[in-house]
Amino acid sequence: KHQLSEISGQKGISFRDVATSRRGRALQLLVERYDPGTDTGADSYHHEAEEAGVVLRGTLELIVDDEVHVLKPGDAYYFDSRRPHRFRNRGRVPVEAISVNTPPSS
Repeated sequence: KHQLSEISGQKGISFRDVATSRRGRALQLLVERYDPGTDTGADSYHHEAEEAGVVLRGTLELIVDDEVHVLKPGDAYYFDSRRPHRFRNRGRVPVEAISVNTPPSS
């Protein structure tokens, strides 16, 4: 049995990683939570991976390059993580989502 490990370090944002310590894993599965008003940062980030996810609760704003996508529960996304991107919760309720990166990013 593998535990969920918190890897975010940002106030109001939780990224719980499944099987963080598993050696040689090919993907990274995250359980994500964004409190109202949180943002992954003014600067977009990128990493060597492909990324996909599904919003479970709330409204998540995803910005990839200059494209803004407003995602609601049941909406999904998939993009090349080498493109600059960021996530925001501009709503009044927490956002909950599940995402995957391959290969895992740190």
